[in-house]
Amino acid sequence: MTPDQQRPAVPLWRRPRWPLAAVLAAVALVRPLASVVGLSDALGRPATPVVLTAVVSLVWILAAGLGRVRHPVLTLVAAGLGYALASLVLSAVLSPLLTGTLQGPLARPAAIVPVLAVNALWGAACGVCALGLQRLRASRT
Repeated sequence: MTPDQQRPAVPLWRRPRWPLAAVLAAVALVRPLASVVGLSDALGRPATPVVLTAVVSLVWILAAGLGRVRHPVLTLVAAGLGYALASLVLSAVLSPLLTGTLQGPLARPAAIVPVLAVNALWGAACGVCALGLQRLRASRT
């Protein structure tokens, strides 16, 4: 492709692979669901949430790093934000049913932005690792 035939700029919000980001966000819901069903307590805290976070991170990195994801960092940031939003909704629905009162970030609205930021950073860190994996694979071929 010559410089005269450059592709038009794609808006930033259209660059992530949205279906993959949605699937990866759903995969991450294993973390709060393990807590809801008592798995985290049965296997031991804080080890279980930490191990689950590591496993989810590895799945994210491998999915974006071994797949042909054009923008892995943006895709995994989207996955992190999707997970944050899904966990907010899950907390809002399940906490009143399980405890009789709203708990979690929606009960303390000042916590919503930090939840989104932390999960976006988690996605970005995994995305950087996935990008590194892609580059490592490309250098070996």
